[in-house]
Amino acid sequence: MRVQKYIADCGVMSRRAAEEAVAQGRVLINGIPAKTGQPVLPGKDTVAVDGREARPASGKTYIMFNKPRGYVTTMADEQGRKCMADLLAQAIPDKRLYPVGRLDLDSEGLLVCTDDGELANRLMHPSHEIEKRYRVLIEGFASDEALAKLARPVQLDGRDTVPAKVRLLTRNERSTLLEMTIFEGRNRQIRRICTSAELRVLRLRRTGEGRLRLGALHTGEWRYLSDGEIEYLKNIQ
Repeated sequence: MRVQKYIADCGVMSRRAAEEAVAQGRVLINGIPAKTGQPVLPGKDTVAVDGREARPASGKTYIMFNKPRGYVTTMADEQGRKCMADLLAQAIPDKRLYPVGRLDLDSEGLLVCTDDGELANRLMHPSHEIEKRYRVLIEGFASDEALAKLARPVQLDGRDTVPAKVRLLTRNERSTLLEMTIFEGRNRQIRRICTSAELRVLRLRRTGEGRLRLGALHTGEWRYLSDGEIEYLKNIQ
């Protein structure tokens, strides 16, 4: 299949617009600038337009979104707050994608979104919890004693949490930066753990979920999951 037809079949743009994009050097095949009429083998070759991978419009869609602060991870909100549905509709208007899991209004970072309802429901079931890694900015100088409290079980909603892993990155009199890893998905868990240690969270960003990594994805940006990442999610026990 020729590259311009492949791009059109993916629903990215028309074939004529795809030809222009190729001529302008905006299309890469396996990381190399494409040529007009160059053949593409679907499922083997990777085609990117303006830095975003083009995938066939048929089948299920799986993306990673770097959620900004100020959005709730719901498709609608009775309080009129901004929702992920707005961002997803802008990103891929021909698909109805749903967030897998939650990030609260004031948190940001890695959020998997898909229209694969079966996979989403399975991943959100408590029996399939996977580790989630966060960068946590704390107000002021967090003492060693306070950090030790973060790594202990905390009773939330009548039962103890699985102890978090806590790694100190930097600290000074103004703020403390931590990496925290949790193994459950309780509501506002990181913030509540910090509150129990009398620490105030200034900023909270999810950077990893299982083997998935946010990497260099900027706030508000998204990308398709790789075949390997999709396979990993589908094989989580």
